Amino acid sequence: MKAFLLAAGLGTRLRPLTDHTPKCLVEIGGRPMLDIWLDALEAAGVDEVLVNLHHLAPLVWAHLAERRGGPLVRTAEEPELLGSAGTVSANRDFVAGEEMFLALNADNLTDFDLRVLIEAHRAGGAIATLSVFRAPDPTQCGILTVADGLVTGFTEKPAKPTGSLANAGMYAFSPAVLDLIGPPPRDIGYHLLPELVGRARAVSLGDSWFLDIGTPAALARAREVWQGRRAS
Repeated sequence: MKAFLLAAGLGTRLRPLTDHTPKCLVEIGGRPMLDIWLDALEAAGVDEVLVNLHHLAPLVWAHLAERRGGPLVRTAEEPELLGSAGTVSANRDFVAGEEMFLALNADNLTDFDLRVLIEAHRAGGAIATLSVFRAPDPTQCGILTVADGLVTGFTEKPAKPTGSLANAGMYAFSPAVLDLIGPPPRDIGYHLLPELVGRARAVSLGDSWFLDIGTPAALARAREVWQGRRAS
């Protein structure tokens, strides 16, 4: 199985840390987030990963060159950011012939078992399966409505949310999704997910821990909580 690991973001909210360290190499519990994700993908049976890069790409290449084991990693540098959906569309040859593939936001930290997402997609029969959780601040997330497992509505970062069921940024896609993506830049949340309303299914993170590592406060919390969870 193949996966896109979307890691090209600038990490502006984490400056000055990300002035010299790409966000995917920020360490949690002494390990770069990139390695945490690659280990999770390997555990889920993914054997090939495409990582998109932009900010400080040479540092990521150097890190990957020293990594041993795990899935085969390809990189795709974007001189101009394509957006999360644009990256998937521009690299559609990477998943040619696959029955399904994953796309994951690399700036989230979670202990969710990706095999749950994979199995839900295979069993659900939809062209996309989205992972969802209950957000403490729905204005900062993509908010969904779901009925009997089917996504019936989606709004990205609504000013007046009608619920708290949020997009967790981990997706299982069938190749048919690629035909719904327009020319880049295109974002999965703003542009693709509205096209999947009525056609995608949702799977809950359940009791899994999840956090968007987007701010210094979130990073500090992640480092504290993650180390405790790994030790338990």
